[in-house]
This record gives sequence, C-alpha cells and structure tokens, in this order.
Amino acid sequence: MPDTMGTALKGEDTLAPAELRAHGVPLPLQGLHAQVLDLIGLAICSGTLAAGSVVRTDELEVRYGVSRSVIREAIRVLASMGMVASRRRVGVLVLPPTEWNLYDPQVIRWRLASESRTAQLRSLTELRTAVEPEAARLAALRAPLDSASELMGMAGKLWAAGRSGDLQAFLDVDIEFHRLVLSSSGNEMFSQLNTLVAEVLIGRTHYGLMPENPADEALQLHVDVASAVQRGDGDAAHAAMLRIMKRAFSEMSSIWVQAPDPHA
Repeated sequence: MPDTMGTALKGEDTLAPAELRAHGVPLPLQGLHAQVLDLIGLAICSGTLAAGSVVRTDELEVRYGVSRSVIREAIRVLASMGMVASRRRVGVLVLPPTEWNLYDPQVIRWRLASESRTAQLRSLTELRTAVEPEAARLAALRAPLDSASELMGMAGKLWAAGRSGDLQAFLDVDIEFHRLVLSSSGNEMFSQLNTLVAEVLIGRTHYGLMPENPADEALQLHVDVASAVQRGDGDAAHAAMLRIMKRAFSEMSSIWVQAPDPHA
C-alpha cells in the first residue's frame, strides 16, 4: 500500500471542515473519525486505493495508528456512500465510481481535492446549467413575496461584495443567493441540491477559479434573476440564470481544454 495513503490532509488542496460547516455542508463524523474518513475517502477518489483493490481493517489500523472502532466507523460511512463494501474473511473492497453516491457532499469534496477535480467541476457545472435556470423560472412563479424580496436584497449585497473585491463575502452571499433560488422553486428535489451547489462554489473559490473581481455583467445578471423572480417573469428569470451558468462554464473552460475529457 503506497505511503501516500497516510499523508495528512492539511495542505492547501483540501477544503477545511470548518469552512464547509460554515456553509451548511454536513460532515458525517467529527474529530479523529472525520480525519481518518477524509484520508481514506481521498485515497479512494485519487486512485491511491484503486477500484477493485482489497484492504484489511487491521492494515488500516496500522497505517493510520487508530483503533479498530475508528476504522470500522469510517468504513461504515464509506459503505453508505457506495465507495466500499466489506467482505467477510476477505477485507474491504474498493468499489468503482459507478457505485458511489456522487451527490454526497463528502464525495464531491474528495473529488475536488483529487486529480479528478477537472472532471468533477465540469460535471457539477453541467448539472447546475441543467437545473438552476429551471429553478429560477419556477421561483418566479412560486416564490412567496418575502422570499422574492430577500433574493433582491441578496443581489444587492452580492453586487457590493463583488465590487469591493472581498471574495469571501462574495462567496457567502453567492451561496445563499443560489440556495434561495433553489428553495424558492417549490421543488423539494431542486432544494436538496443546495449543498451540491455550495460545494462547487466553495471549490471554485478555493482553487482559484473565480475572477479576483467578478465582472459587472455577472453581478448584473444576479440582479436580473432577482428582479424577474420578484415580478413573476419566469422566462426572464430562466434566461438570466442560464447566462450566469454559461459565464461560469466559460470562466472555467480553460481547465477543460488543458485536461483530457474522461468521456472521450
């Protein structure tokens, strides 16, 4: 087993648990359990623990210097995500990505911290492009007046944060803006995607894929979405959100070009 499995995840290529918690992204374990879960999860997502490989729990105990109960709890969580399966008298089998719960915030975070970051960002952006414009259209038709007014206020705060160059403040408001659009759609399935959207927005900022100063057009488009929702114009809300998604895709397109397409 390669030594890289035991490397602590404290470098700049990971998202801090506290940062995720601040944005409402759930962490299934805390403390030592969470650290070991992160180490094994990233090892799987990075391919250090390759799909089809088998590892024994006692080997993991030695590798990470923790008790059997800590390893078992981490394996239990990973199994719930479809990443591993325990085989009696054999060990822990690493499952292929086709079996993983790719919508799980932890899995998304590990993929963003691994060499599969490009593929993950592209998939997430494509998903957002398919979902968020329709969520905006539905929000214009269904959002209660107070939610529509709150969205307009957030668009103003987003503009102020963007013009000030405060990326953290911009990120905080941007996450809340998109969360409110999804929840205001009245579609509970869309609403449940809010942690996924938070992950990709945090990831874009963390990995330096956001412009240092958001373009005025991008800021105006958020105002346009909020304004359309407030006046109940579904088509305009859809169009403005679609343009936001296309801008996001365009801003990250350089990394798609530099990396091979996994589906080619």
